[in-house]
Amino acid sequence: MTTNIKLAWRNLWRNKRRTLITVASIFFGVLLSAYMTSMQEGSYDKMVEIVVKFYSGYMQVHHEDYWENKSINNSFDYDQALIDRLKMNPEVDFVIPRLESFGLASAGELTRGAAVFGIVPDIETQLTGIAEKIVAGKYLQANDDGVVIGDGLAKFLNLTLNDTLVVLTQGYHGVSSAGKFPVHGIIKHVSPELNKSIIYMELKTCQSFLGAENKLTSLVVNVADNDAMKRTLMNLKKEIKPPFSIMSWEEMQPEVVQQIESDRAGGVIMKAILYIVIAFGIFGTIMMMIAERRREFGVMISIGMQKKKLAVILFIETLFIGLLGILSGMAVSLPLLLIQAKNPIPLTGETAKLMEDFGFEPYMFFSTAAEVFWQQAISVFVLTLLIGIYPVVASLKLKAIKALHG
Repeated sequence: MTTNIKLAWRNLWRNKRRTLITVASIFFGVLLSAYMTSMQEGSYDKMVEIVVKFYSGYMQVHHEDYWENKSINNSFDYDQALIDRLKMNPEVDFVIPRLESFGLASAGELTRGAAVFGIVPDIETQLTGIAEKIVAGKYLQANDDGVVIGDGLAKFLNLTLNDTLVVLTQGYHGVSSAGKFPVHGIIKHVSPELNKSIIYMELKTCQSFLGAENKLTSLVVNVADNDAMKRTLMNLKKEIKPPFSIMSWEEMQPEVVQQIESDRAGGVIMKAILYIVIAFGIFGTIMMMIAERRREFGVMISIGMQKKKLAVILFIETLFIGLLGILSGMAVSLPLLLIQAKNPIPLTGETAKLMEDFGFEPYMFFSTAAEVFWQQAISVFVLTLLIGIYPVVASLKLKAIKALHG
């Protein structure tokens, strides 16, 4: 076998130009495929980060009826034992209590629908970073009687710092709730929709306003990343029993998952086209190699070489070409994508404005997840194996006399 490998390696470099052209086609295919996949996965990661860090977190614990009917009547009592049990999971970073409701925000003669969030300021900003997004005024403090509102809502209602915001809503068990709150801060929220409607209150202030003393609508459970979420969710689903339920961000935001999957399907089609081009490039070179060396093969068989041994050598040659292209492609794409991941490409003009309107940062992000690289390597290697069947079949069917006269 060692002799076959040496012969195959030497045969490759008898025609360096042909070998290098084939290796180059595989190299660029692997590089482009990895680059495209990295760009796709980077955008998906950023999309998930926006969903997770600016609202839902990776998981949430609710009353079992809450998600189907988001009423404050489906809230539950603040339970420190439940929070401690959630924190006992080694992959849980922190747990955030929230009380959410909907109502009307009013100032003067202007009124707009609003989302009211009762939060624990110090804990909430660990996930959403609200404190860093204040564009005017100050962030909430413990037992604060004021509110922080979205920049879009402030502009619509013509509110500035220390103005009074009137909030009207239905409280716990149908009690009408109305309150006046000074505007202590204005936030520029990344989500355009939330920016036009968000109102943050300190949790106890919100509970008192809604007549829901010691009540919560959700506990946000945060972990390091999506992989940790999947592992943790499986464990917590076994522990969290009725009347509570736990949901992942994927269950709470199925439209985002569908958007990612549909876009990923489009990427698969593009990569399939790229792989077809690579396959034909390798196949064409192998066919040309077999045709050019037909007489050589005839001589080798005539002097006693077995067709099986010749087939093995040709198959190894094909594998070497594939491996050289794959390894060189990986060697270049890995450092290139590491640099790109640390330095996202900024977008400008209308494209940047459009992305900002949808709540995305105007950058082209890249991922360096392991699957970005090994998926391309395995795909091209499988193609090479399939193409390697052709020289095997051609050598086994070779007629020495015809080859010598060819």
